[in-house]
Amino acid sequence: MAEVLLDFPRQWFEFTDPADEDQRIRADLTWLTSRWTCIFGRGCPGIYASSPEAGCCTLGAHFSDKDDRKRTEKWVAKLDESLWQNHKTGTKKGWMVKEEGEWKTRVVRKACIFHNDPDFAGGYGCALHHLAEREGVSFVETKPEVCWQVPMRRSFENVEHPDEKETTVVVLGEFDRGSWGPGGHDLDWYCSSNPAAHIGTEPVYISSKTEMVALIGEQAYEIVAEACRKLEQMRTTSGLDIAPHPADPK
Repeated sequence: MAEVLLDFPRQWFEFTDPADEDQRIRADLTWLTSRWTCIFGRGCPGIYASSPEAGCCTLGAHFSDKDDRKRTEKWVAKLDESLWQNHKTGTKKGWMVKEEGEWKTRVVRKACIFHNDPDFAGGYGCALHHLAEREGVSFVETKPEVCWQVPMRRSFENVEHPDEKETTVVVLGEFDRGSWGPGGHDLDWYCSSNPAAHIGTEPVYISSKTEMVALIGEQAYEIVAEACRKLEQMRTTSGLDIAPHPADPK
């Protein structure tokens, strides 16, 4: 299926963060009410045609900061050969490398070192994801931040007002091709704007609640969720498609 163009109308919602009066949250309701869902292992062709089975795990994961790296390290220590196909390589040669001064996970056989092949007995896909299932915790706990955030994107904007007061705006939206930087437009395939991945039974704000709460907090999540419900209700009662995601089913 053909991807939709990135430049389309979106419905934004902004409010003061109930947990921090000096911070505002701006949420992309068009994205959050969309029917996107991860189709890894269910027809996902991968971002590169040369490694289709790796999904978007071909580049390795860059850690957001030291805390992200240290937290992941603790969980990696719990991995064994039953869950991690590259356990021997990772423990012998290390599973992190520095790239342009920043730590990231190593790439082995055209994929992140934690990626298991489809025929691996311990489970296809991310070893850290399977570890979360075994430990009874959310994958938000075990995986590097970028791995559980994409294609959700949290960014920060500093706004200076005429009275010289400064406000931090937390922007929650879609991690589209452009969010990858200049190279994002060279990916062979990408999911967030592709109708093939907009087949979810629930909107993103429901299916990705855990991720959203981790990004903006429980109180802010409830406010965003209510705004999403009202937008959905308006679409239903008015009969108008108010800023829908163009990759959603018509």
